[in-house]
Amino acid sequence: MPHVRSWPLGGVDEDGALTWATDDQSVREVMLNILLTRPGERLQRPDFGAGLLNFVHQPNNETTRNLIAGVVRKSLTLWEPRVLVDAVDVSPGPDDVSEVHINIRYRLRHNPAPAELGLTLNLGV
Repeated sequence: MPHVRSWPLGGVDEDGALTWATDDQSVREVMLNILLTRPGERLQRPDFGAGLLNFVHQPNNETTRNLIAGVVRKSLTLWEPRVLVDAVDVSPGPDDVSEVHINIRYRLRHNPAPAELGLTLNLGV
């Protein structure tokens, strides 16, 4: 399969040329972009994004964690067609009551090998 170049830009290389994220790295970056963008933040795509930051200041309880898992799954399914989401696990942080750990198990449509993306969200409670 040819390399797929995608937004976001990866910076500038030593020759001054723009670099682009490719393949699996591109998918991971787009997934993070979807998760951290609030709906309404993009003018031309007001429905885009999961809005995970909207959960800041919510209680770190089972209800909030289930809501986060649902939003993650729904948003990635809607906005990233290259990904098949297998599972989304959201658990409380072991050392900080304000943190939740989000672990996304997924596969790329063109490559059935399992992959994971994890991130920590501080709810600030």
